[in-house]
Parts: sequence; C-alpha cells; structure tokens
Amino acid sequence: MSTAVDLLVKDAGLLVVDGEREIAGGWLAVANGRVTAVGTAGTEPEARTTLSAAGRLVTPGLVNTHHHIYQNLTRSYAPAVNGSLFDWLTTLYPLWAALDEEAAYVSAYVGMAELLMGGCTTSSDHLYVHPRPLLVDAEIRAARDIGFRFHATRGSMTRSVEDGGLPPRSVTQTEEEVLADSERLIKAHHDASPGALIRVALAPCSPFSVTKELMTATAELAERYDVRLHTHLAEDRDEDTYCIETYGCRPVEYFEETGWMSDRTWVAHCIYPNDAELRRLAAAGVGVAHCPSSNMLIGGGTARVAEMRELGMPVGIGCDGSASTDHASLWMETRGALLLGRYRGGPGAMTARDALDLATRGSARCLGRADEIGHLRPGACADLVVWDLHEVALAGALTDPVEAWLRCGPARAWTTVVGGRTLVDRGEPVLPGLTDALRTHGTIARRMQQRA
Repeated sequence: MSTAVDLLVKDAGLLVVDGEREIAGGWLAVANGRVTAVGTAGTEPEARTTLSAAGRLVTPGLVNTHHHIYQNLTRSYAPAVNGSLFDWLTTLYPLWAALDEEAAYVSAYVGMAELLMGGCTTSSDHLYVHPRPLLVDAEIRAARDIGFRFHATRGSMTRSVEDGGLPPRSVTQTEEEVLADSERLIKAHHDASPGALIRVALAPCSPFSVTKELMTATAELAERYDVRLHTHLAEDRDEDTYCIETYGCRPVEYFEETGWMSDRTWVAHCIYPNDAELRRLAAAGVGVAHCPSSNMLIGGGTARVAEMRELGMPVGIGCDGSASTDHASLWMETRGALLLGRYRGGPGAMTARDALDLATRGSARCLGRADEIGHLRPGACADLVVWDLHEVALAGALTDPVEAWLRCGPARAWTTVVGGRTLVDRGEPVLPGLTDALRTHGTIARRMQQRA
C-alpha cells in the first residue's frame, strides 16, 4: 500500500518540537525532506521507513554558527595551547600556510562527520586563510558529498605583518582578489531557495586583519547579492587597543562605520562591547555566535548571553576552531553554555531548555533560517537528532529528560537525520568516504605539524 510519508520517527521518550511544545511518547513524520506532522503515540501514519527512537529524547538538529573546520588539522598543537589569542594565532598561521584543496576537503569531511556525531545538522564555517585558491569550493564539495546542511562563509585577511596586522603574507590576499572570489563563490554556490543545503556568506576575519575599505566593500557586496555577513567582533581586549590605535575608535564603532550594523550580520564571540554598544547591536538585529569552550580555553571572558537575549538579540552556539576548542561536539558546547550561564548569573540564569534553544532556534536566527531549521514544526526541514545516553549515566534521572540530557552524560547522537536522510545510525556516521578521508587527514596533519 502506497503512503505519502517517507520516514516515521516513533516511540520517542520525549519529542521536543520547539521551545513551546514537547510531546511525551511522540512521533514525527517526514516527506520530501520536510516535517509533515507530529503527534502522540497511537496516532502514527504508515510510512515507507520507520525509525524507532526507543524511548530516547528527540530534538531538532543543533545548529553551529561559528567554526574553522580546517583547524582540525592542528588540534591541540603543543606550542600554542597555553598562549593568548594573539600568541595562538601567530604560532599557527605559518602551519596553515600549507593548506590546499585536498587538505580543505578532508578536514571538512572529517569535521562534518564529527559535527553530525555531536548532533549538529547545520553548520557555518569561517575559512579565512587562503594560501591557495578554491579552498571554500573544496569544503562545499565535501558537504555535498555527505548531504550536510552547510553555510560556507568566505573569510579573508588582507593586513599582513608588513601592513601592521598579525598574519604572514603567505595567508593573506589583496582586496581585489577577495572581492572577486567572494562574488564568484556566491554565483557558483549560493542557493537561496527554501530548504537549501548550501549557502554562502561573506566573512572578513576581524577588524585587525582586513582594511576598512574591504569591510565596507564586503558589506556592499552582501547587500547587492542578499547574502549574510559574518566576522569576529569584540573578542579580546587587545582588539580594543588595536582598533583605537589603528582606526581611532572602538571595535563596535568601527563595525558600524563600515556598514556592518545590520540584521544580515552575525558575529563571533562579542565579549567586550560596553552597555551602550550592546544596545546598538541589539537594535540593529545583529546576531551573536556564543562559543563557550573556546572562550574558557583561551581564558578571554565570555559573551553576556542573558543580557543579549533580554535585548532580543539572536544568540546561537558555535564550537569555534578545532585548534582552540579541539572538539566539534555541539552537545558539549550546549552543555558549556548551560554551565557558563549559571556560573555568570546564578542557578536561575540558564536552564537546559534555554541552552537547547540557543543551539537550535537561536542559531537558526543567526543564519537567517528561523522559518525552517532549529525546530520540528510541520513544514520545517527534517533535521533531527535521536540522543543516546548510557543507562548507567541516566540511572535515577526520572523527572525531566531535557535537563538530564545536559546534566548527565556524555550524550551522543544515536541517529542524526538531515533533510530526511539518516547520516548517523546507532552512533556511527553513515559516510562511505570517511575511512579514506581519515587516512588522508592523518597524512596531511602530520606533514603540516612536521611530525611525518
């Protein structure tokens, strides 16, 4: 007998539809890559394929708003692990100068596999070193090969050490090269259609690594093609000093002067705006990628998430680069957001549901996709996670499965579904190219770190 339902996820212990609705014993139906219905046990439709959640928690897929995937080639690099942000960068820039298309592809393939295992179904990536051409194209090719929902952000650096910046000339480009390639990438890969797997945003690295002219021209290009903007902002106290000495103003003032104070923009970290600057960012609709583990490991402070949310700002979760955070688990980042929120504001400042909301609906708002990802209402993209915690870890956790999901643990994705396709099954990635990618990744990482 034929049926219009492609996939039925049933027998959830709890199905979290969004921040307002949860269904105990719930089910979810999928057709053509979209959620078509949700309901309670005993009302399930027939389906071509049925997936049992076996009493587990089911949530929308988590959304990663800030990452540097290529950096998984230099994870936990010993000479850099105990330095400040600027020390860390200047140590690693020379290694990253070896990045090529093959390295960009395999690091993306491995990184996306890791993200999927941590419950992430959509990720942005900020690739800002370009020692060779077509690196973003290689990442996009990996995302397409996997079937991962991916927002590639075309990063850039134009101010080398010789120009008063931090990076060596080997990883920077001219303004003309950056703008030409940004426009090429948008035309070649950006898909503005509903449910798109691949989108492109423009992302000069930071105020201290590009010129004012490039920041301004990039904002104009994004306006012309209606794509989003991303950068690091107010991440470190040294950034304040640098912007005052170089531009005669604070980072947020500079950001505003260059045309970036817009609701098409989301920024990473945003730790050090003052109260007036935070209100201006909120009024403009600027989103923030909160990166808990990176902030703690570098020891540079953390975003005022509670205040930002009270002001109505879109605030999402980012795992940041693997060379600072050294993992790509959105579950760990969501738990980190819970812990940091309570550490800063007390036990009532952040709940597990608040943290989940950051990692789903908040992140979706940052990427401009609140209508179709970050929730499981009918019509949403069928991006979801069935979570697994070992029965030993859950022993005694009887009253609230969402709180238990972050307070107990560790949790892993038992099943991860993107656009109706199962990409993690029983805790393992369903990716035929992963073994080869890992082998090549190991070879390149050893060569890049001079460990071959």
